[in-house]
Amino acid sequence: MSDLSYADVSALLQARWPEHKIEPSLDRVRRLVELLGDPQKAYPVVHLTGTNGKTSTARMIDTLLREAGLRTGRFTSPHLESVRERITLDGEPISEERFVEAYAEIAPYLDVVDAEQEHPLTFFEVMTGMAYAVFADAPVDVAVIEVGLGGSWDSTNVADGTVSVITPIAVDHAHILGADPVTIAGEKAGIIKTGGTTVMSQQSLEVFEVLLRRAAEVGSQVAREGIEFGVVSRTLAVGGQVISVKGLGGEYDELYLPLHGEYQAHNAATAVAAVEALLGASPESDGRVTTELLQAGFANVTSPGRMEVVRQSPTVIVDASHNPHGAEATAATVSEAFQFEPLIGVLGCMKDKDVYGVLEAYEPIMETVVCTRNSFVERSMPAEELGELAAEVFGEERVLVRPHLIDAIDDAIRLAEENAVALGSGGVLITGSVITAGEARSLLVRKPKGEQS
Repeated sequence: MSDLSYADVSALLQARWPEHKIEPSLDRVRRLVELLGDPQKAYPVVHLTGTNGKTSTARMIDTLLREAGLRTGRFTSPHLESVRERITLDGEPISEERFVEAYAEIAPYLDVVDAEQEHPLTFFEVMTGMAYAVFADAPVDVAVIEVGLGGSWDSTNVADGTVSVITPIAVDHAHILGADPVTIAGEKAGIIKTGGTTVMSQQSLEVFEVLLRRAAEVGSQVAREGIEFGVVSRTLAVGGQVISVKGLGGEYDELYLPLHGEYQAHNAATAVAAVEALLGASPESDGRVTTELLQAGFANVTSPGRMEVVRQSPTVIVDASHNPHGAEATAATVSEAFQFEPLIGVLGCMKDKDVYGVLEAYEPIMETVVCTRNSFVERSMPAEELGELAAEVFGEERVLVRPHLIDAIDDAIRLAEENAVALGSGGVLITGSVITAGEARSLLVRKPKGEQS
C-alpha cells in the first residue's frame, strides 16, 4: 500500500458504495473501529446532527476550541472541492500524504470487514474510520464530528458524544429519514448519549418533545436555544454582523461574526453553548469561556460555500443551500445584507431533493434564474428538467437553461451587469446543491500558487 498515490486512494474510495446509497446498520463500521482499537474513544467528541447549519456550527465550535488552546480534529461532509476537507487537524485539511497514509494504515482492516459482512464498507464508513484513526494518532484534545445522514445509524454514531448538538430540524432526505420533522427528529435523537450534554438549537415544540424525551431516557443534560441560551441582539456590520449571546455561563456582548444571515447568528449561539458545555461554564463558575475568547475566535470563523462572496463587480455569491428550509434562510439573508437590482440566480440541484420548494423560496428575490447541472450526473437534475420546473414557478420569460455550469455563470454575470439599475448593483447567487457550490467555487476562487485540491 505504500506506493499508492492520492489519485489511487481517491479512486478506491469512490469505487465503494456512495454516501447517498444507504444500508442502515452500524455493524460494519463498528467492526472496523473495533479492529482499529476503537480510536473514537481516545478523545472527547462534540457530535452534531440536524438538517441545516451543521457544518457552519461545527466550524465555529472548532475555531472557538482552538482559540481556547485545544488541538482539534473535525470531520464534516460533504466536501466542496476536495475530499480532504472532510478530515481536518487544527482547522486545516490533512495533506495528500497524510490522507494516503491514513488509508494505507486501515486498508488491511477494510478487507477483513468486507469479507465478514453481507455488504462491503461504504465510502462514508471508510472515511469515518480514517477520521477517527487520524484524530487518535495526532492526537487531538477534542474531535468535532458531523453526522453524514440522520443520527442513530449514521456511521459516526459509533462515537459517544460528550456534547451532542442538534441544529434546526426540517425535512430533507425524506425518502430515507421520513416525511416530517417529528419523524426525522426521532432518527437524529439517536446521537444523544448517556451522561452527556445535549445542546438544542431552536426547534418546533413537537421536535423539542422528541429530543427531550430521548434526553430524559438516557440521562443527558439539556441546553435549549431560547431558554438556557440564545441570541440577545444582532446588528448588521460590514462583512457580517455583531451579536450578543446569552450563554450557559452569562452574556457575551459585541461579538463580531464575519458571516451574513440571522441563521448564522443562531448557529453562533449554539456553538457558544456547545463549547461552554464541553469546557464547563455556568452562572456559578467562570469556566474557560470568556467574552474575549469568543471575540477572538469568532473573528476568525469562515464558512466556505455558505453565503460566500467569491467575486465583486458584480457581486457573485456561492451558497450550498439545497432544501426549502435552507433556501428560505438564504433568500432572507440576501434580502437583508445586500441590495441587488437585479439578482440573477444560477441553480443546479439534485433530483432527489424538493426542487420545487427551493424554486419557490427563491422566486421572490431572483429576477431571472439560469438553470444548469453540476457534474454529479448520477444524482443531479438535468438542466432542461430543472428549467421546466422553474418555468412553472418563475414563468418562462424569467428562465434560462444552460447545461454547463461555466456557461450559466457567464450568462448570469452578463445579465447582472447589463440590467443593473445602479452602478455595481447587480448580483449573482449560485446555489441549489453543495456540489454546485463547490464547482462554482473552483471556477471563481483563485487558489494560492501551488495549492492542490
